[in-house]
Amino acid sequence: MIDDFAKDCLHEELNDSRAALVWKLDGLCEYDIRRPLTVTGTNLLGLVKHRATGEARYLGEVFGRPFPEPLPRWQDADGSDHWVTAAETREQIVDFYRRACAHADATIRELPLDAPGHVPWWPRPHVKLFGVLVHVLQDTTRHAGHADILREGLDGRTGVLAEQERPADTAARAAHRAVVERAALAAIGAVPERR
Repeated sequence: MIDDFAKDCLHEELNDSRAALVWKLDGLCEYDIRRPLTVTGTNLLGLVKHRATGEARYLGEVFGRPFPEPLPRWQDADGSDHWVTAAETREQIVDFYRRACAHADATIRELPLDAPGHVPWWPRPHVKLFGVLVHVLQDTTRHAGHADILREGLDGRTGVLAEQERPADTAARAAHRAVVERAALAAIGAVPERR
């Protein structure tokens, strides 16, 4: 009974994080979803591609349920699973993510939480579905957070899901940012702190 509850809870949280990650692409042009937004080249569509590959591997091949399509190379030295070529379309990447999630969902539904798996690239490679599900949830949530920050930097839009987004009050944001900046400067003795 508790296993079903735990699995359903983790799966629901995973679905919310998946939706948040894909939502961060909405309304952006091709350049903005692809361009490098950090020193390491992190970009929004690349995060979706990376999570698609992760879902297919962790909740597929780790449990002897290989994804039925060829997968892109993963975590190569060139980071090829973190960016998207000009030939790959937004629709292809988002569809790949949806197919990988559907494949992962079947694994989650069909296996018990104590189902054994094998992650050869981990120091302790013998795993259970519960641990891998927690890992995938954590990684997806982490990358959805990255996407949230990248999106905020592009156009100021923030939020977890589209239905929770509120119009930005740019004046209130600027005032709050000024308070935070002043506190940072006060911490190094550059200006006296005031609120």
